Amino acid sequence: MSLPSVDVCIVGSGAGGAPLALELGRAGFKVVVLEKGRHYQPKDFVHDEILNSRRNFFMPLPWEEPHLVRQGPKARYERSNAAWTANCVGGGTVHMSGYFYRLKPVDFRLRSTLGAVPGTTVADWPISYEELAPFYDKAEAEMGVSGQAIPHPFAEPRSGPYPLPPLDVHPVASEIDKVCSAMGWHALPTARGIISKAYKGRSPCAYCALCGSYGCETGAKSSTLASLIPNAIATGNVEVRPGCMARSIEVDRQGRAKSVVYLDKDGAAQEQPAKVIIASATAVESARLLLNSTSSRFPNGLANGSGLVGKNLLFSSFGGSRAHFRVSKQKAARPWLTDPAPFVNRSLQDFYVMPDARHGFRKGGTLGFMWSHPNPIYAAVGLAGTGKSGVFGKELKDRMRAYRDSRILEFEVYAEFLPTPGTSVTVEPGVKDKYGIPVAAITLDRHPADFAATRFLVERGEEVLMRLDPDSVERVGTQGETTILQHGTCRFGDDAAASVLDKHCRAHEVPNLYVVDGSFMPTGGSVPSTLTIAANSFRVADHLVRTLKG
Repeated sequence: MSLPSVDVCIVGSGAGGAPLALELGRAGFKVVVLEKGRHYQPKDFVHDEILNSRRNFFMPLPWEEPHLVRQGPKARYERSNAAWTANCVGGGTVHMSGYFYRLKPVDFRLRSTLGAVPGTTVADWPISYEELAPFYDKAEAEMGVSGQAIPHPFAEPRSGPYPLPPLDVHPVASEIDKVCSAMGWHALPTARGIISKAYKGRSPCAYCALCGSYGCETGAKSSTLASLIPNAIATGNVEVRPGCMARSIEVDRQGRAKSVVYLDKDGAAQEQPAKVIIASATAVESARLLLNSTSSRFPNGLANGSGLVGKNLLFSSFGGSRAHFRVSKQKAARPWLTDPAPFVNRSLQDFYVMPDARHGFRKGGTLGFMWSHPNPIYAAVGLAGTGKSGVFGKELKDRMRAYRDSRILEFEVYAEFLPTPGTSVTVEPGVKDKYGIPVAAITLDRHPADFAATRFLVERGEEVLMRLDPDSVERVGTQGETTILQHGTCRFGDDAAASVLDKHCRAHEVPNLYVVDGSFMPTGGSVPSTLTIAANSFRVADHLVRTLKG
């Protein structure tokens, strides 16, 4: 059934879709936001690991809605939950940990600054840091970011302080500061998308320790669900429709996007016409939507004349290590071990860019220090292991007792995930989800420099941990990827033959189609990208409001 037309239809309500909805609604335009998942309320967010982390509360079940993933173009696809992020109003911002870093000026000119990397498709951005900086300011103010800016070798320019003071931190943060200073490195406070005091009608953080993998029952976490969506709806011009799965974007005879066809919460097909259509369903799912939107004019997928939709897929390189401190053994020498404060909020960016390639890479990344997540079932599964290395019985009990008596300080590495011709997402017509729609098929073909950078950063992080004199240090890994951080599948650029979108994230081939999640990013940077996606969405909103009014 075709519905009354609106000015703008947005698919997705996360870091990309919500800022646009807010700004367009404020400007007086009628907006419909289609969201596949539920519209959770604060009462829905409870500290239940099985509900939140082990069932389909945020992520769909892989036997109902799989992604296909393979390691290399010759490998077999396997059904997976990888590359899914939260399916709910607010998207991945609802269950994020809220590490809100900015990119650096070098990230916008990576090819020009560091040169081409053989075997990659590294490209400069068509905009500069200076162009995005005012919208970083706006995103931080609108969403609520707590932090403290201090000088360090790779500090990005800022126009002023963070909107909110930093969150309270655990005493181990001072220990990390001392260790890094003694090594000639620069530990810096980690900005968080969590409010440290009452802000715009929201309550401050309750310091419960359950940020990542959970929704925030107090509204302190700066998800778009808590910070932007209510204000967008309050304009009276924005309607958010949960439980609506976009199936395709339709075009008219002139090749302009005319509507989104979707399945509503009852499974009935609906068609929402709009003057402008915006895809913001994550880089994987927006590419999937465009590739499934075929027509006589776009037989290979909407806006895909260049063949680049789904190409240049980026995640974030992942690595890390853990330091184990036996509390009963060490609390006399380290009384801070018994402090219950949940946040460490310390990062290290001294190796964001290397002076030469002697270690096998030039672009490094960020280390973020934190206490290990307190999910007990997750911990038990890790302690038990799998396959031949798995344990049970007394050995498993001993491991669990030791874990119970330990504090675990860890770090995660966010290293550059270089774009390669082989890392991509397409659709697989032979495998369909519960909606009957062909699923996303992801191929990973990583560049060796990714692993060299991650390994180098892990080794530096372990140096910090060892100087804190733990009982043991356990390496988690150096060759992983964080697939909830997604970018690149519809990269933007000035050359229509080498990009899908222009600098305003408008499709080169479809003048009223925009893509505003992480798809636009030619490179992913060496930090979590949530804040950058939101800032870019505010930038695109500024352009689109002026365009529509004009």
